[in-house]
Amino acid sequence: MKMRNKFLVLVLSVVISVVFAAGVALGSPVRIVVTDNGWDSQQFHNQIAKFIVENGFDGFVLEMQTASSTMNWLSMIAGDVDLDIESWTDNVASFEDDVANGYVIPLGILVEDSAQGFFVPRFVIDGCPERGIEPMAPTLRTVADLIRYPHVFRDLEEPSRGRIHGAPPGWMADEVMYATYRYHGLDESFIYFRVGSEAVLFASIESAYNLGDPWVGYLYAPSWVTGRLDLVMLEAAPFVDLEQLHRGATEFPRQALRIVSSNRFAERAPALVDFFSRYNTGAQRVSETLAFLEETGASHENAAIWFLRNNDNLLDEWLEPEQAARVREALAAR
Repeated sequence: MKMRNKFLVLVLSVVISVVFAAGVALGSPVRIVVTDNGWDSQQFHNQIAKFIVENGFDGFVLEMQTASSTMNWLSMIAGDVDLDIESWTDNVASFEDDVANGYVIPLGILVEDSAQGFFVPRFVIDGCPERGIEPMAPTLRTVADLIRYPHVFRDLEEPSRGRIHGAPPGWMADEVMYATYRYHGLDESFIYFRVGSEAVLFASIESAYNLGDPWVGYLYAPSWVTGRLDLVMLEAAPFVDLEQLHRGATEFPRQALRIVSSNRFAERAPALVDFFSRYNTGAQRVSETLAFLEETGASHENAAIWFLRNNDNLLDEWLEPEQAARVREALAAR
């Protein structure tokens, strides 16, 4: 009898465990993984997407995978990451082949126009009489012109050479900017100084700008520094193709920033495809929000809430009426 009871208890335990597991599985939300490559504008867009997906739709949670842009791209090809929101696809040497081979799928255009390259404060070229700053490099117009001015952008640790601030390590743009530095022979008289993060990069240009000191390095737009500071992007040869770009021979194209998915995303989350194909913010709105983020010290999540409240009309462009109503209700509750 005792053995029979023990057997019944064991069977009952197994049945309960199976039923419980099935119930959890049936109610488990689909986990959507998006890239976090480490820059503010992408992190801000990720938070907008997270708020809308989790409040406007049923059965999804959005999670971020923090890694370099190169590693996240490879993870998306492998299917471990679902979405790359604010994807700078012209920085990805394999992008066209990856699309042609069906490894990734472009869903939509997030921002129509962007810019990136080597920037200097305008007062370096033109001076600033109001601040008592004389022109330091009056004939500086192009990346190639930098070769005449290492003494202006002097490296503090090695004063016989200039300093160029590169993109953060792990960003695909860093590979292009380093190739540009080498292609124009700047490695003979400049140090290519890689900063640890976007925050450090932006802090260095803001500090130099406020002090009236010369500075040259990689920046991109839309960003709060290019939106708020008076800067000049140095010219390079016109863009021809990605091969020449990655040799460092040409400027970046004024590329559209895309939303790109893995080839499994549409199957895993068909209800979200239409939203992400319609999700577009525009460069000016992004710059304004990034300025708000910097000036207030808000989190990326709070900046996303601020953006949605100040651009309510976009919900009707991105979502069906019922979904938009649900997002507005969630915003009102915050």
